[in-house]
Amino acid sequence: MSRQRTDEYVTGYAEILLDACATGRRLNRAELESRRVQGERAAEAGFGLRQLIREHLTAAQDVLPRLSTGDARLLLGVVEQVVDAFAEGYERAQHQAVRQEEAARREFIDDLLYGRSDLGRLAERAERFGLRLSQAHAVAVAQGPEPYGDGYPVARGIEESMLARFGNRRILLATKDGRLICVAPGDQPDVLAFFAKQAYALTGGGRVAIGRSHQGAGGVVHSYEEALNALDLAARMGLDGPVLHAADLLVYPVLTRDRQAMADLVESVLGPLREARGGAQPLLDTLAAYFDSGCVATEAARRLALSVRALTYRLERIHTLTSADPADPGHRYTLQTAVIGARLLGWPAAED
Repeated sequence: MSRQRTDEYVTGYAEILLDACATGRRLNRAELESRRVQGERAAEAGFGLRQLIREHLTAAQDVLPRLSTGDARLLLGVVEQVVDAFAEGYERAQHQAVRQEEAARREFIDDLLYGRSDLGRLAERAERFGLRLSQAHAVAVAQGPEPYGDGYPVARGIEESMLARFGNRRILLATKDGRLICVAPGDQPDVLAFFAKQAYALTGGGRVAIGRSHQGAGGVVHSYEEALNALDLAARMGLDGPVLHAADLLVYPVLTRDRQAMADLVESVLGPLREARGGAQPLLDTLAAYFDSGCVATEAARRLALSVRALTYRLERIHTLTSADPADPGHRYTLQTAVIGARLLGWPAAED
């Protein structure tokens, strides 16, 4: 940018220097504020601060020959006051711009993830933040032992790692409701896989869910909701593994689509377990461990910290109470479906 274009930001500066040096006084409030305003205007116009400081020093050199020897000794102190006020205004404008940018980004993220804005307008805003909503996108959501926000060390660490690995790819990183969010093009699964790896490491063993890829702005919302549902499902079902893929969990929403039918199945099949000493929960946990271990009794016993004999007794007790044998392939599907339904519905704790 040329000197002619920056001259306007030192307007009145020479007169201030001459008068202050001639009288030996410090700058008054109005003069200082005028310099702050000029600093704000220069920042808003996009000029660099170093360039503007050089402009002030050059103007001071032009004033120097017009000062007497005694007055010249005061020049440096006056220039220091002017430059300090100018820099304060410049920084004030920059901070305001950052706050406005952060607010705009937060508003965009909220609108994007909740689908609360006109899709055409949302697509236009997305370009500003590096997304092309005409393409398919997938969303990964990371949840750790504590909530995270923008600027947190964990969020900064992930952002730095992602930028170092993928550069300027069209990726959006954010936080929402204490969780870490990554929106990436649907044809770049390596991005979300790397995000999941970094999030797991930096959150100290958190869990990441990845939604399926969907087209358009509405697709981002859909993928985000799938990821959130996967995290919720993992908590209710006690699913293992640090990374969950919504595509692998589609059977569970299908099972609960008719919630009343599932509740009837759970009650009909597992209801008799309430008659056991200690209630239904210990035997329900036994069935869950048995099915999760591939119906291998030794592995199920290990997971429950029981002897194989004790586990076998429990399975026999379940058979007696429900008339369904967990070891019988003909009964196994019904029992396992009922156990999954109990987990999804929070049975029997939901009845307490």
